[in-house]
Amino acid sequence: MTLRTLGLTMLGAAGLLSLSACKKEEAAPAAPPSTPSAPSAAPAPVAEKVHAASPIQAPSGKGVVKGTVTFTGTPPPAEDLPASSDPACEGRSAKDESVLVKDGKLQNVLVRVRGAVEGVSAPSTPVVVDQSKCTYVPRVQGAMVGQSVAFKNSDGTLHNVRGLVGAKAAFNVAQPPMGAAVNKPVPADEVLKLKCDIHPWMTAYVLSNANPFYATTGADGAFTLQGMPAGTYTVEAWHETFGTKTAEVVVKDDAPTDVSFAFSAADASAKK
Repeated sequence: MTLRTLGLTMLGAAGLLSLSACKKEEAAPAAPPSTPSAPSAAPAPVAEKVHAASPIQAPSGKGVVKGTVTFTGTPPPAEDLPASSDPACEGRSAKDESVLVKDGKLQNVLVRVRGAVEGVSAPSTPVVVDQSKCTYVPRVQGAMVGQSVAFKNSDGTLHNVRGLVGAKAAFNVAQPPMGAAVNKPVPADEVLKLKCDIHPWMTAYVLSNANPFYATTGADGAFTLQGMPAGTYTVEAWHETFGTKTAEVVVKDDAPTDVSFAFSAADASAKK
């Protein structure tokens, strides 16, 4: 009897151990299938920062000053530029472009209102001078005091930009081929002359001004200054070879003010 009881007891224990082992080997029950959730919306693309040109905060005046810059007499002949073996310079002008006259109209004259005008501030974006076909573009332009100038090199060759205020060097920066733009401050109320020592014929000018009322004449010699408050102003016409001319103008809200300037070869002698 005792032996039989002992055998049954051992058999039961073995069965329990066998059952426990089987349970361990069973895979865990799979989770009930869930209803597929709607795909999450793709994250909105991050907008690329576009540095658009900041307009100069000019007074909301209604006055307009417009006119033409002419050249009287025979303009001086354009000198030949030195030859260049640099392939990046192919397509440049073969003549010096310091004096450009067409049909008696003088190009690259900066016409500007002199003196400060209340309620204006310099924009945060710079004016741009590009180097294309071994030529500064544009040759003449204005900028507000406090603004900077960005120098680009669109050529596949090395340039350098040397800035001069009178005879004093303002800066000198190297510009690798197709390199990143370099920003420099515009000297306050000065004429900044630009030169390239590698290509010595390259010349350009940036004139800083205390207000945003300036424009550079094109081939037609015309200029327009808009948004001026009514008042009396001194308007100056500046040319790199012939110097400056000035005129006093009275600006009204109800009608444009016309003013014209005339240069001649004699002005170059007077400037020297």
